[in-house]
Amino acid sequence: MIVPDWPAPPGVLSLLSLREGGVSHPPYDSLNLGDHVGDDPAAVAENRRRFAATLGARPVFLKQVHGSRAAHLDRDSVDGLEADACWTNEPGVACTIMVADCLPVLLADREGRAVAAAHCGWRGLAGEGGRGVLEALWEAFWPQLAGTPAEAAARTLAWLGPCIGPGAFEVGAEVKAAFESAAPGAATRFRAAPAGKWLADLPGLARDRLRALDITRLHGNDGSADWCTVTQASRFFSHRRDRISGRFAASIWLA
Repeated sequence: MIVPDWPAPPGVLSLLSLREGGVSHPPYDSLNLGDHVGDDPAAVAENRRRFAATLGARPVFLKQVHGSRAAHLDRDSVDGLEADACWTNEPGVACTIMVADCLPVLLADREGRAVAAAHCGWRGLAGEGGRGVLEALWEAFWPQLAGTPAEAAARTLAWLGPCIGPGAFEVGAEVKAAFESAAPGAATRFRAAPAGKWLADLPGLARDRLRALDITRLHGNDGSADWCTVTQASRFFSHRRDRISGRFAASIWLA
């Protein structure tokens, strides 16, 4: 497990799972938390039990669909809610995002009033017309804080977890166009690759979207090699690398 290194306030806790510590057999070895990837359901259930015990809170696992819906979680929320982001102001309920190359983003305000998490694959991050999963989450999240959106943003911290790195995320021209259509400056986050392809900087694109929301206190993934799910095979699951893969998770909750 990794404890995010960021200045979260007292009472805001977060944790990232790694591959080890579970009971799943290859290719899901060993702490696979995804129940939709072909793993033994009994193994997934035990892995989730172990993960929850480590958290000391109840993780709510979403049905992530690469969209932009943000769900409010409370003590009655059940696993399988169809959403790609979530937020809560209720202690003991862990906003949880599963990934295996996509980018998990955690949010917390400095007063510890609420926490949130988002699943940022390129489709959800780009969204439509400049409104993707981070924008949708922020629309739901900031009213839980005090003041105007700009004042709330000034008090909000963001942590970006591991994802496919800028040297490994090869995409087509349509992905580049999807980001540039709303923000022409996004072109700087792409490098030309052979055969008309592009290498995309997913954490960089997410940082740009957060800054556009006036959220500037950014921590975690800076695009360097240690954060790349594809190249760090012993630590992270990667669908791009393995095709058949488990899922690890990032969780944030109020104590």
